Amino acid sequence: MQEIKVTKNEAGQRLDKLLAKYLNEAPKSFFYKMMRKKNIVLNGKKATGNEKLEEGDIVKLFLADETIRKFSSVKIQRTKTNLSVIYEDQDVVLINKPVGMLSQKAKESDVSLVEHLISYLLDAGELSEETLKSFRPSICNRLDRNTSGIVVAGKSLPGLQKMGELFKERTLHKYYRCLVQGVIREDQYLKGWLKKDEKTNKVQILDRPSDPSDQPIETEYHPLWTKEGVTLLEVRLITGKTHQIRAHLASEGHPLIGDYKYGDRKLNDFYQKKYGLKSQLLHAYRLEFPVMEGVCSQLSEKVFIADVPPLFAKICKESRSER
Repeated sequence: MQEIKVTKNEAGQRLDKLLAKYLNEAPKSFFYKMMRKKNIVLNGKKATGNEKLEEGDIVKLFLADETIRKFSSVKIQRTKTNLSVIYEDQDVVLINKPVGMLSQKAKESDVSLVEHLISYLLDAGELSEETLKSFRPSICNRLDRNTSGIVVAGKSLPGLQKMGELFKERTLHKYYRCLVQGVIREDQYLKGWLKKDEKTNKVQILDRPSDPSDQPIETEYHPLWTKEGVTLLEVRLITGKTHQIRAHLASEGHPLIGDYKYGDRKLNDFYQKKYGLKSQLLHAYRLEFPVMEGVCSQLSEKVFIADVPPLFAKICKESRSER
């Protein structure tokens, strides 16, 4: 027999959802059958699976240890990467993701920020293999592999849910820094439609939708400084779609420096040869939280900044002084 005591990381979900995580190798029919036979009970009573769990509830599994081991597996990819943590509390952690790191797995063999986060929390003693059976911390927003900057992760289920809500409702303001081709002297507010080609993983910006799958996008930017040929922008990402900033600015004639997918190859080759630049100069720089109550209220109206990578800073410094 094994006992699961419901913590804040399991509370709020249905019992069958918890069992599907804990007995992740078992077919759903198995644990529904076990509940009917009272081999799995909630607070000592027969359960159906649709009960909403509360903190302190007790789920008992009257199953052989061998059966539980057979149906319960935890896959952990331990890493040794030192994360750049900007802020951390009991519910969330803000990380400055470096260029070259995936936000989430694209294929099973990948190692992403999620795996680094789990290793970080295991090393800190805030997670164990046992707790990973019923809850896995994860990230709440994604950045392209070669975009650096702030990624928000949920350490607890309430934190994960609250941050997901803020991103969905767009009340959490995200600002980026990017170096672009061309001279921009005035603020701009851009609207359009984004069409994605899944085969090429490339997007196109349209004035109006041509297909129901096209997505509306909004991008706002403010020039911080400009010299002949380049401008450093602060971009507010109002909607967050695939390659939105890169494609939207390129469609306006201002592709990002270092962006071979949407940018100017000749200019990018110059920066690659001079600086060794191999990725677009795009950095998720600042995050502004709204007024908040309840879960994560400690973040109410807080502002967090992630320093740009050293190469980004070097190129900006020399571009500004040399031109």
